[in-house]
Amino acid sequence: MCSYSAVSVEGRERLRLFCGLPLPSDAVRALVAWREREVGGANDVRPVEAGNLHVTLAFLGSRPSGEVDGILRALREAADGARPPVLTPARYRETRSVGMVVFDDADGRAGALAVRLWEGLERLGVYERERRDWLPHVTVLRFRRPPRLTPPLPDLGSVSPSEAALYHSVLRRAGAQYEIVESVALGG
Repeated sequence: MCSYSAVSVEGRERLRLFCGLPLPSDAVRALVAWREREVGGANDVRPVEAGNLHVTLAFLGSRPSGEVDGILRALREAADGARPPVLTPARYRETRSVGMVVFDDADGRAGALAVRLWEGLERLGVYERERRDWLPHVTVLRFRRPPRLTPPLPDLGSVSPSEAALYHSVLRRAGAQYEIVESVALGG
């Protein structure tokens, strides 16, 4: 378990927050190598920093810092008893502003964790579910116009995150920097 809450949120009134699954370091290295190899020279494409690669469970947006403790409780409760998900790359997908690797969620563990988390966050009144279905994915690129890439899938094998985290998104001139406020082991 990793905790940075005292350092990360001290003195801030509102924080841009989200909950996600940090990726194992070998998966991050493989994704970065794949991206450099397959997308390296594409025009107007900004790679997502290696430290920012994750699977989002719930985007909370700008929240008062006083809500952090409750959000962390909801994250801990959702993670308690949750078995680590097994994710495998399924396809590359582009939206109007991002490129992502979409994953299959074997046994639906990541989806079940997301739903438990949403329920806890909804009880707190800090989250409203999106109307679209949750899609387990890692955003790997950002762009102004879709480059319409068709790269082969990264050779990651199965990816099994062992923790969930509350992230603070700090906006900087070079782009957002994601800082872990606290991470909790899946399964307690």
